[in-house]
Amino acid sequence: MELTRRHALAGAAALAATPLLPQAPAKAAAPVADKQAPSFYRYKVGDAQVTAVSDGVNNFALPDTFVLNVKKDEVNAALEKAFMPKDKMSIQFAPLVINTGGKLVVVDTGNGAAAFASSKGNVGQFGANMVAAGFDPKAVDIVVISHFHGDHINGLLTADNAPTFPNAEVLVPAAEWKYFMDDGEMSRAPEGRMQTVFKNARRVLEAGLKKKVTPYEWGKEVAPGLTAVETIGHTPGHTSYVLASGSDKVFIQSDVTNLPALFVTNPGWHLMFDQDPALAEKTRRRVYDMLVADKMRVQGFHYPFPANGFVAKDGNGYRLIPAPWSPVI
Repeated sequence: MELTRRHALAGAAALAATPLLPQAPAKAAAPVADKQAPSFYRYKVGDAQVTAVSDGVNNFALPDTFVLNVKKDEVNAALEKAFMPKDKMSIQFAPLVINTGGKLVVVDTGNGAAAFASSKGNVGQFGANMVAAGFDPKAVDIVVISHFHGDHINGLLTADNAPTFPNAEVLVPAAEWKYFMDDGEMSRAPEGRMQTVFKNARRVLEAGLKKKVTPYEWGKEVAPGLTAVETIGHTPGHTSYVLASGSDKVFIQSDVTNLPALFVTNPGWHLMFDQDPALAEKTRRRVYDMLVADKMRVQGFHYPFPANGFVAKDGNGYRLIPAPWSPVI
């Protein structure tokens, strides 16, 4: 005990004398970062390797009609319940790069390089993040498009309107192509957003690519192990996919749901971007009942990054359980 007391007294004396010593200048902290690291995440499906690549996040004020059949106050309550700010929407985008072992396949392409500048870097990140993940756009064999909304097709073009994937075959849903390339359908489309969708699809897929795209049918394999699945409602040709390798599978749902906190939890809510909201709801319930029954992993284009997990039944709706992050592939 005496030894301990002597040490304690010596320590106290040293502390008391400290203010008498010259003060050394404090070292500055590390510089504050001004951007995130490149955003990508890999996992295996059998022998195939899936890389989810972030295209960024679009932040905007919550429109009164974001959910068509529910009052804005109820939408805000759902956002706050999910610890998200009310009166604000943050929509994420997650295209995929799939290495099947024999082919390099891109599924959807994000908002495009031109949107990077106009959004001040919030979206249009897919190209840069894809390169950071180690992929050369020139090495892509196949680009598979789920539907013709701009956040899925605009990344087919560079900021200079040249093909982003110059050596790739571009595959599109036959039903989507038939609808959006029909002059009669375009003439009947409402002014505003729908006319913009028609014109943009033609700008990108006809004028921009400078070569023919290849339509595909539902129920067919569009790339090794990747089968197209009809999930209409969001658009007339909206398509999802099952990637299968060995006994392992993942359901790539495209836009069957938008923000999970709203539309997975409340599958009966009708999104303003769904072209046929009632049909989209029917499809959503059918798909999610299947995911629950099969306990199948699901990848969602608008899920919080890295945008994949599993679905459980929860009351009248569903609950998304994010897949655990893994440090190894």
